[in-house]
Amino acid sequence: MRNKMRLWENISGYLFILPALVIMSVFVFWPVGYSFYLSFFNWDYAHLKNPSFIGLQNYIQLFELNTPPPYSFLKALVYDGFYISISILTLFAIYLLVDIVISRHVKILDAIYIFGITIFGLIFFKATLSAMNTLPYLTFIFIAAAVGLVIFKKHEFVSRMAGHFFTLFLISGAIYLTLRFAFPSNYGIYQWLDAIKESSDFIKSIWNTAYYVILYVPADIILALLVALFLNRLKLFKAFLRTSYFMPFVTSIVAISLVWQWLYNDQYGLINYFLSFIGISPVAWLKSDVWTIPTIAIMSIWKTIGYNAIIFLAGLQSIDKSYYEAADIDGATNSQKLTYITWPLLSPMTFFVLIVSVIGAFKVFTEVYVLYQAVPGPYNNSGLTIVYYIFQTFYTNQQMGLASAAAYILFAIILVFTLVQFRAGQKRVEYL
Repeated sequence: MRNKMRLWENISGYLFILPALVIMSVFVFWPVGYSFYLSFFNWDYAHLKNPSFIGLQNYIQLFELNTPPPYSFLKALVYDGFYISISILTLFAIYLLVDIVISRHVKILDAIYIFGITIFGLIFFKATLSAMNTLPYLTFIFIAAAVGLVIFKKHEFVSRMAGHFFTLFLISGAIYLTLRFAFPSNYGIYQWLDAIKESSDFIKSIWNTAYYVILYVPADIILALLVALFLNRLKLFKAFLRTSYFMPFVTSIVAISLVWQWLYNDQYGLINYFLSFIGISPVAWLKSDVWTIPTIAIMSIWKTIGYNAIIFLAGLQSIDKSYYEAADIDGATNSQKLTYITWPLLSPMTFFVLIVSVIGAFKVFTEVYVLYQAVPGPYNNSGLTIVYYIFQTFYTNQQMGLASAAAYILFAIILVFTLVQFRAGQKRVEYL
């Protein structure tokens, strides 16, 4: 009798969700599966009713180059490995020099190491400076490293808070400078990738999308957290300010893009008007290929920062006050509370915001389409993202099979990033 009742309960449950499953199968599962099937066919306007099977040819075609790269990737890797090694060793040499100045204790091995690296570095930098003027960049790295290390030596808390970020900034800055400026022969991965992306529209769309993700996601999360902390401390006008920050998220992206078109205008735009007060000449935001992705990222951050801030705010208000009371008894400062209480307990919200932001960033399309009036950037496809490439290939070029293949490569990229984030989140997310 119990088995029959349990069976009937299961059947009843499935009958309740059956209409939803039927609708999803017709409008979601079937189109997704069929488009994946057609990504292996030559399906275009000429073969609309009788597509021919071509296997992986669509996927191969996406990565085909119009012109071959000027040199091999292995050669670029060897050159970059050498220069990056020199950059990192130079940073370590700077660290040891500052450590000796502060502690006034010289070890013989450190002295030998510094002497060898200094001689080798001087030879390298002399050759570099003869080809390109990188002295301002090298001076900035040295001063930043020295000042930062002096601060870290004296303040343990500052070291814990900012040491890792500062070190990563220095190393990444040194690596970027060597990749971008310190190659007399112009052999490097950056130059190789730059040549590759100009030889394939799809690779360029991946490049532009990755650039957008790198600009948009970290800035959006950090600014949203700062806004949430600000709103959490307010006692007056809470509802008004929360609504003000959240309004852009529920506003039509088309309307927002039209407004930002006016803000970015290089003749009478409001942004250039404010820049003129501090002596900066007008920037051609919508006419320069260099500014194409940054302009889209800035507008996207403005639109979504309120949504993410509300999520962080909900997380802040769910933290038990007893944690902060115990910290006050122990004499913790506000910065220590933020580091050891607020930030770890906000990790579930940060994890959610990170997942949603990365997925949304890879699907950027409408902002480009409206902001640049149905073209992928001012020129040279500077705003061509993956979704824009899929749209252009499907509707403009009528190559539906190729567009389906590009869509599934985008799906694979998002899936990989999501799985990596879930894997990392299992170890770092702390639930209440």
